[in-house]
Amino acid sequence: MSSALNRQNQLSEPTIARLPVYQRIAQEMLRRGTTKTDSKRLGELAGVTPATVRRDLSGLGPLGTRGSGYDVQTLEVQIDEALGHNRHYDVVIVGLGNLGRALVGSTNFLIRGAQIIGLYDIDPSLVGTTLNNIPVLDPREGIMNATIGVICTPAEAAQAAADALVGANIHAILNFSPRVLDVPVGTAVRYVDFSIELQILAYHLTNGTGPLGGGLLRTLGLTTPPVVARPS
Repeated sequence: MSSALNRQNQLSEPTIARLPVYQRIAQEMLRRGTTKTDSKRLGELAGVTPATVRRDLSGLGPLGTRGSGYDVQTLEVQIDEALGHNRHYDVVIVGLGNLGRALVGSTNFLIRGAQIIGLYDIDPSLVGTTLNNIPVLDPREGIMNATIGVICTPAEAAQAAADALVGANIHAILNFSPRVLDVPVGTAVRYVDFSIELQILAYHLTNGTGPLGGGLLRTLGLTTPPVVARPS
C-alpha cells in the first residue's frame, strides 16, 4: 500500500472533507500566479481557523517550514496524492433522469483518473440508446463491476439500485436520491441531498446565524460530511 494511502487512512472524516476545498483554493492561487500561502490565508478562504488548517495538512507530510508558509504547488500535488486522484476509478450511474443526464454531460463531475463506463435505467425509452457514446442498459439484467456507483433514481427505486450495485461488488456509492440506504458491512455511502442543504441555508437565513459569508468551506456545506461508512 502506498504512503499516500497510509496517510489517508489516518485522517479524520472532517479533515478528508476539507482537503478538496484546500486543493480548490490552491488551484485558484496557482491560476492567479500565487506560489506561497499560509495557514491564516487558507483558513480565511476555507472558513476555518489557522490551527485547523495546520492540523489538517500535518497529515500530508512536509509542506513547508514554520514561519515561511506553504508552497502552493506542493500543497496541490500532496492533496491530490492523498485523495487518490492519481489512481483509476470506473464509475457507473444508475438513473438517467434530468440529474443523471446532467452528470453524464458535466465536465466538472468526475475527478481526475475517473471515467464513466456504464449507464443504467429501467425506462424502456432509454434502454438501448446511448449518452456520450455509452450504451444505456437495464440494471435488472446486471451491472458491470466498477469502483464507484452513483444513484440518481427516484427515492422509491434507490434501494433496488443500491442492491444491484452491491451485487456487482461495488462498495462505494454516491447517492443523490433522497433515501437512506440499507447496505451491507464493507460498503461506504455518501449522500448528496440538495433539499437538505437548502433547508440548512433557510434556517440560517431565518435565524441570522451560521455559515453565510463564513468562507468557502462552509458555503459548500462541507463542515459535516454526510458519510456512512461500514468498514469490513
